Amino acid sequence: MLLAEIQHKIQNAIQLDFGQIFNESIELFKKVWVQGLIIMLLTMAFAIPLIFLIYIPLIGFSIAGEANPSMIDDAAPLMLLVFGLTYLIVVAVLSVITVGLKAAFFRIMFQHDMNVSGKEDYFYFLKRPYLGKTISIAFAYLGITILATLLCVIPLIYVMVPMSLLIVIYAFNPDLTASNLLKVSFELGNKKWFITFGLIIVAGLLAEIVGMLLCFVGIFFTASFVSIPLYFIYKKVIGFEEPEFTKIEGNSNI
Repeated sequence: MLLAEIQHKIQNAIQLDFGQIFNESIELFKKVWVQGLIIMLLTMAFAIPLIFLIYIPLIGFSIAGEANPSMIDDAAPLMLLVFGLTYLIVVAVLSVITVGLKAAFFRIMFQHDMNVSGKEDYFYFLKRPYLGKTISIAFAYLGITILATLLCVIPLIYVMVPMSLLIVIYAFNPDLTASNLLKVSFELGNKKWFITFGLIIVAGLLAEIVGMLLCFVGIFFTASFVSIPLYFIYKKVIGFEEPEFTKIEGNSNI
């Protein structure tokens, strides 16, 4: 879909019904909760070994310090530098993986919502031709979030909405440039900020409460529910073109 067409649809967006979107989200969740769980497990499968990498420099310096205690003070600045760089690299890689998996989950939602047959490709955005774009989106997401956090609470609350919408917009418009995707996410976020924020909060609370009632392990089953209202906001405001059905169906032959 062209940028101008998307912007036109946002500017002329219909009034959204909170209750209708929430009810439709529950119905779709019943169809995709297994896929949402798979996304969570895949994220953890990547995250756990990457997090361990953060501690490798500390372990190395600790072993070296035991062999030569006098070097600990001299090596402290270098240790902090290596630890900091390792931490940044791990956060960046995890951000790319998270964005890629979430974007793929939105396409899987589309398949189940529209009853479109095709392969459920969880790594669709983590391989060519979209890996480079996924990296750009992840870095933009991370950078804007960090900047908003440094500017205290209010900017962070504001950008939470467009940043949440960024991934679903990317999922269905991967051919747009990263800058245009950001532009559209803020335009849609500004247009539908309050209902989007409300749905995120309510869906998040519901997912957390139900997950806790299921002995906390249930949060892995319910966490994906938070993303589903975003899909319906995109669907009702921007919608899908007929070629989108063809793209999804084409995945079944991969």
